[in-house]
Amino acid sequence: MSQTLTPTVRDCIEAVGSTFDAVFARIDSWRSEIEGLAASGDGVVTVREVDELTETLVLPSLSADGALTIGAGYVATPGFLADAGWHLAWWLGHANTFGVGSADPSVRRLEAEEDPASENFRDYTTLEWWRVPAATGARHITGPYVDYLCTDDYTLTLTTPARYGDTMLGMVGADLYVNDIERTLLPHVRAVGGPATVVNASGRVVVSTDPHRPTGSLLRTDAPAIACGDTSLRLVLG
Repeated sequence: MSQTLTPTVRDCIEAVGSTFDAVFARIDSWRSEIEGLAASGDGVVTVREVDELTETLVLPSLSADGALTIGAGYVATPGFLADAGWHLAWWLGHANTFGVGSADPSVRRLEAEEDPASENFRDYTTLEWWRVPAATGARHITGPYVDYLCTDDYTLTLTTPARYGDTMLGMVGADLYVNDIERTLLPHVRAVGGPATVVNASGRVVVSTDPHRPTGSLLRTDAPAIACGDTSLRLVLG
């Protein structure tokens, strides 16, 4: 099938694949460091250790000018850390406006409720960005969805599980604003000519040239769909 694709279609699917592969490459490097921390302590890791390491790893991506990544970090498997039942080592980038009101956002730590007895506590293991990769053991793209935990805007969350032996240590991941992905990919999608839409594995619209296909809507069609590199995203033509 690849031999029948036009140059503009090939460019589009390569642009989608390379954009997300670059983010996953950083996530994979962070995951390796988290796994290395667990190995160095024979599987015993503290909150302080994982927080210090994660902050060092993710801050360069969150503070860079024009960075697509607007949130990133590590979320622990409940009970894994030696001194916390639940824990999110997650930072928000300077482009992330979550919780800042009219103030200028800066790189900052996400303040998340980790006490299960609190009415504000949320079991993150029930959320798609945790649940699916925990079941498959593979990288996953969640969204577009409105993320009320970290962004309050249409978001894509990319996650991959970290492991130590047979133990899943948790998820390592990053958040992207859909608006930023649209600005990055829409020129390539438009260049295809005619209606063209990038959808996720569930058929939800990520980017489209068709105004009748809004972000996050479910696309039901028999039109051809082309895989975008090693991602779960597909380009739908027509």
